[in-house]
Amino acid sequence: MASSDLEQLCSHINEKIGNIKKTLSLRNCGQEPTLKTILNKIGDEIIVVNELLNKLELEIQYQEQTNSSLKELFECLEEDYKDVEHLKENIPPHLPQVTVTQNIVNGSDLDPEEPVKVEEAVPTKKPSKEQKNVKEMPFVTSDEFNGIPAYMKSRLTYCQINDVIKEINKAVVSKYKILHQPKKSMSSVARNLYHRFIDEETKETKGHYFVVEADIKEFTALKVDKRFHVILNILRHCRRLSEVRGGGLTRYVIT
Repeated sequence: MASSDLEQLCSHINEKIGNIKKTLSLRNCGQEPTLKTILNKIGDEIIVVNELLNKLELEIQYQEQTNSSLKELFECLEEDYKDVEHLKENIPPHLPQVTVTQNIVNGSDLDPEEPVKVEEAVPTKKPSKEQKNVKEMPFVTSDEFNGIPAYMKSRLTYCQINDVIKEINKAVVSKYKILHQPKKSMSSVARNLYHRFIDEETKETKGHYFVVEADIKEFTALKVDKRFHVILNILRHCRRLSEVRGGGLTRYVIT
């Protein structure tokens, strides 16, 4: 056996003997009352530290789940914000405009110590007996628009259909404003229109509000063309109007 191999074997044996001595010394330490108490305390501390590590691991898992949920919420809010911005930039023109008083807009500029002046509401005048409410056609909702068959609406948009409704309502209001007007206050033009309106009425239209193509041309800027009749067909589908034919005229009755 070479000397180097013998030295390695001796070193290995000495290492084993050293480990045995350390184990015996530790075993002997555990038998001493004073050291035994310290070792028990160290064991208790190790258990406490282990429990804290377990709690820390659970807290880390909870924070990771919360972080993931917050990311999903942020993405949803970002999508909602984009939708709101899109709606804000594409408000249909037929919707009523909301007016805000100057005091409300500049509410942050008001002096909190200065009493706010409340303006008394001006009582509205009661409508005269001659004034009557004219039935107007309600706008088509987005759900109704989505339910219109594709072949029927073709490339027409939601706003284009409601723009036509707005103009038809304009014609209805203008026509029946003349019909409800006292004859003595009518101009010659209004009187001629009045007589035409009366002549166009039938038993089927009695008690209903309707217009004809001449009224559309008289009171609106709409073109009575193929596109207009396509929209009328859509309005019949949405039950906004019906047709009464007779005497060479088509009467569009508001339903």
